[in-house]
Order: sequence, then structure tokens, then C-alpha cells
Amino acid sequence: MSSDQENLASHIEVGAMAERMGITVSFATANKVVGHMPVEGNTQPFGLLNGGASMALAETLGSVGAHLHAGPTRSVVGIDINGTHHRSATSGQVTGTATPLSLGRTITVYEIVITDERDKRICTARLTCLLRDLA
Repeated sequence: MSSDQENLASHIEVGAMAERMGITVSFATANKVVGHMPVEGNTQPFGLLNGGASMALAETLGSVGAHLHAGPTRSVVGIDINGTHHRSATSGQVTGTATPLSLGRTITVYEIVITDERDKRICTARLTCLLRDLA
């Protein structure tokens, strides 16, 4: 398991889809993961941030936290995600912060709060991941 004090953001690879969406991770420990995503390029036809983009940001951040909790000998599989969209964003970037609600041996649950540049909450998500031994 990762030390809760050491920021491992520089070692995180977010994956091809998250890279295409412009998702970056600026802080990463098992107890807190912070990431960012531009609104531009991730909107629905009416110019608002797509709810699916918010969920992709949430799953990326929660999965990073779960992976850091699980350690290098375990794999992480998302098994449930849900979200509530509180308000829209039309420009700038959004910031997601994932914090654990439960860090178990086989299951983790993270709450991910996504805010706009004015620090207004636009989405609250919850991600549950299954932790499995490799091989």
C-alpha cells in the first residue's frame, strides 16, 4: 500500500481515453486523488459539460485511489458507479477530488466531488471497485 504522505501523481498514467479527454492528476495518494479536466472538447450538443465526461473523470480518479490502496500485487476493477449532476459547466476546467468512504481488503468505495472554477459543486459520484489478486 502507498504511503498516505507521498504524492504519487507524477507516476500515474490515466489511460488513453482519459488522455484524449484532457484528464490530468495533480495529487495522488490512497486517501485523496485530485484531477482536472477541460470543459472544452467534453461537451454535449448544447454546450454543457457532458455528464458522461464527469463520470469518466470520477471513475479515473476513484480507480487511481483504489489502485494505490491495493498495491502492485492486486488489480482493480470498477463494479459500480453512480452520480448526481447538480449544475452545469460551460467553460474552463473542472476539478475532481476522490476520497475513500471505505478501504477494505476486497472492496473500495470512493466519493468523487467535481467542482467548477468557482468551486461550485457540479457533480457528486460514488465508485465501488473490486480488488483482486494478480495471477
